[in-house]
Amino acid sequence: MKNIYIEPEVDKEAFTCPNCGVIAKQIWSYLFAGKYHMSQFRVCCCEHCNKYSIWLDENDDEDDPNYKMIYPANSNLPEPNDDLPDDIKKIYIEAKNVYNQSPRAACALLRLAIEKLCVFLGGKGDNLNNDIAELVKKGLASDIQRALDIVRVTGNDAVHPGQINIEDNLEMSTALFSLVNIIAEKLISDPKRIEELYSKLPQEKIEQIKKRDNRN
Repeated sequence: MKNIYIEPEVDKEAFTCPNCGVIAKQIWSYLFAGKYHMSQFRVCCCEHCNKYSIWLDENDDEDDPNYKMIYPANSNLPEPNDDLPDDIKKIYIEAKNVYNQSPRAACALLRLAIEKLCVFLGGKGDNLNNDIAELVKKGLASDIQRALDIVRVTGNDAVHPGQINIEDNLEMSTALFSLVNIIAEKLISDPKRIEELYSKLPQEKIEQIKKRDNRN
């Protein structure tokens, strides 16, 4: 299924591969340099693409390990929804690429991404807050409204002094990537799939439905 994402974690049997993007079984091992066992490093090989990820124990403590992926870069962030328009997808990927260097910049870019997404959905583009309000008037589900506002507010605070300190709240900043995908799934992917299925109904049935819905 499109855009299902299982976050990579050390010793997890299967997750979304940071190299190929496929949910696949992962084979774990330790790193050796000649005959020396480098226990602070773990190596993971994806059974689908046969490429590796490398993990480092930031505590350097066998009794209390804290492994974080150090290769490939930005690998713990999901890929953009396939149905996002290309210009928005480029902004998402740019945010993904700069995240390690500047989470604040990534949050600001994701805010720009949803601003353009609202325009794609019929907004004016003059004011993101107003565009979200217009979508709410048109029947936007409350959970998607909240997702949009999370990205909007967090992106604002990343650029201007606000109550959210991005550097101290990295969990929030990484979650924005998944939220953008959730928004795209609900507002673009789901309607697209429904329209594709609806178009396969017999034409006479579609005409009957139109007549039914046009009754006063």
